[in-house]
Amino acid sequence: MDYLDELEAEAIYILREVAGQFERPALLFSGGKDSITLVRLAEKAFRPGRFPFPLVHIDTGHNFPETIQYRDEMIARLGEKLIVGYVQNSINEGKAVEQKGKNASRNALQTVTLLDTIAHYEFDACIGGARRDEEKARAKERIFSVRDEFGQWDPKRQRPELWNIYNGKIHKGENVRIFPISNWTELDVWNYIRRENIALPSIYFAHQRDCITRNGQLMAAAEFLNMDEQDVVQNKTVRFRTVGDMTCTAAVESEAFLIDDIIDEISASRISERGARMDDKVSEAAMEDRKKGGYF
Repeated sequence: MDYLDELEAEAIYILREVAGQFERPALLFSGGKDSITLVRLAEKAFRPGRFPFPLVHIDTGHNFPETIQYRDEMIARLGEKLIVGYVQNSINEGKAVEQKGKNASRNALQTVTLLDTIAHYEFDACIGGARRDEEKARAKERIFSVRDEFGQWDPKRQRPELWNIYNGKIHKGENVRIFPISNWTELDVWNYIRRENIALPSIYFAHQRDCITRNGQLMAAAEFLNMDEQDVVQNKTVRFRTVGDMTCTAAVESEAFLIDDIIDEISASRISERGARMDDKVSEAAMEDRKKGGYF
């Protein structure tokens, strides 16, 4: 076994633990490379049977079109159940308030929609593709991360996880966020994608795109960005290292058209993939604050 085999075996073991310990699990699917990797791992864990959980996508309404197209084509291929929670519905119902101003984003509003979706379907476990190398708040979290009845995360209530023993016991109303690839790095994910020949949304590879520069970052030009006369649109060769709401996900200039080029580029990079997420730059503890409020 090489190290990818060991990471794969650990993740499959965790997914099967989820199926064994919880009554209503779900896999949170963003359309990004990490959640796509989780889908491949779920195929290996449960095929030829069906997944013991639906896929859940929280749709901000400001997604990259390429991501939505990939999601729909993937679901058609897999034949699995997809549940979509719409941020626009949360806004229409008065549960979330649209941000104002030039840097307005719906990214933070996902939390409201996510918690409502969890409550509506009574999910007791939500599987996601977060990794400890992404951000320091992520590094504090266990593989089984308990959330209280309000969906909030308390870093002081982390359970010990010794000898790969995971405790999924919870009280009514609580749920557990599960991170099967916590121990993977960005480079591990890309090496696994290459090994498994996994297709990805085209935005992960270098392509021509109209962009503007905002707060020192290259953003895909879109109506959601509240552009004005100060925003100069330029056509650039870019790719995206992470996939999220278009209003907070920045591109990087790149000539990496092939997966081997991407792996070489990441190996030489000194900037984390989350460095291209505007929502993480709000404050030093931006991610931790969002997680305490129920964010994934």
